[in-house]
Amino acid sequence: MSSFLEVFLLSLVPTFEGRYAIVYGIGRGYPLWETLLSASLGVLLLSLLLPALLPYIDRIMLWLEKTPLRKVAHFYLYYVERVRKKAHPYVEKWGFIGLTIFVAIPLPGTGIWTGALAAYLLGIEKKQTVPALILGGLLSMAVTVLPALGLFG
Repeated sequence: MSSFLEVFLLSLVPTFEGRYAIVYGIGRGYPLWETLLSASLGVLLLSLLLPALLPYIDRIMLWLEKTPLRKVAHFYLYYVERVRKKAHPYVEKWGFIGLTIFVAIPLPGTGIWTGALAAYLLGIEKKQTVPALILGGLLSMAVTVLPALGLFG
């Protein structure tokens, strides 16, 4: 598998996303420009697709509750409630800036996946959600790439 594709696919994984895909690519000795570009494309793709797909995921989970796969639906609903509680203080108080910061913080339980879900749950419009996810995702990458390059830390 090419290094570009490898970093790109890792940048799509929940909680890993672009921020840790960059660290992985740098650690593997992949070209910096290629690593940054592929991780950035992953951030862009997630930021555009997730806000559009989340309403459909909800419908699927509601349907799954009536099937033998109801445990999957219950796990999803548990995760949704955790996201709502974790992101609500940021987004409620600070709006767009709060969502951007929440996404940018490179800690488990934050990031584009969680930020997109929080924005959906809290009823933030897509025209605000998408730019906040993109900006937060790119800021998160910057926060992790600098120490990975040995510039800070």
